[in-house]
Amino acid sequence: MTQNELYVPKGGSANAQYTLDIDPKRAGWTHSSLRIVELAPGGTHTFTSGDSEWIVLPLEGACTVHTDNEEFQLLGRESVFAGVSDFAYVPRDAQASIASGAGGRFALAGAKCERRLPARYGPAPEVPVEERGSGSQLRHVRNFASADAFDCDKLIAVEVVTPGGNWSSYPPHKHDEHRPGVEAELEEIYYFEIDGPNGFGYQRVSPSREGGSDVLAEVRSGDAVLVPDGWHGPSIAQPGHDMYYLNVMAGPGETREWRICFHPAHVEGTGGYR
Repeated sequence: MTQNELYVPKGGSANAQYTLDIDPKRAGWTHSSLRIVELAPGGTHTFTSGDSEWIVLPLEGACTVHTDNEEFQLLGRESVFAGVSDFAYVPRDAQASIASGAGGRFALAGAKCERRLPARYGPAPEVPVEERGSGSQLRHVRNFASADAFDCDKLIAVEVVTPGGNWSSYPPHKHDEHRPGVEAELEEIYYFEIDGPNGFGYQRVSPSREGGSDVLAEVRSGDAVLVPDGWHGPSIAQPGHDMYYLNVMAGPGETREWRICFHPAHVEGTGGYR
């Protein structure tokens, strides 16, 4: 895919319902989706999950999620830089609504799936948080829906906060081939927010095969980058401006797992991913 197809600037996929709306048709793949909905005070958004499972994740503000005769009160957070958030899981083939008394912004991370799992609440204190890398490669990973932290059928989703001036998604890695025990085939979306006015960062995706995905994008709050294949990383935060990104992943594999392959030219001296 070309740079113009992979980089989605803020507003580039907006519609009447969502400020960002990336589905498999828009991305040119089969499983991963991401929507961002903004609600005014007292606002409500209703949606049908269809053939996908979804996680409602507050980015800014609190909300109530109704689905499958369940009600989940999400305390949310002031911003993505304030810490982890609680969240709600919406199964496939369901009706759901999000209501917010004070208003806010909410991510809907989705994946086309086969199993219908029960609607559930994800408490913020149970979200595993890790420091990954060290020095100028240090970043903070919130594994709220990683493969080993929260049960989904296909969906994998995590948040990463990179301190200003640091590199993350490093060393470059890929997950575009099915190699049992070594690498899983996963489509990925990066959604970015930058702390502070006029902040920016950079995201690199380089080809892992002839004619593969190739993009170097300057990213700002509200932008997204699609990774259908290729080596992705580094993600670079502007000095003085922390960078947040939400990763949404899913793929066709029978087993829901995050298995990656590092770029051999960049592994030495990086301290690795963990």
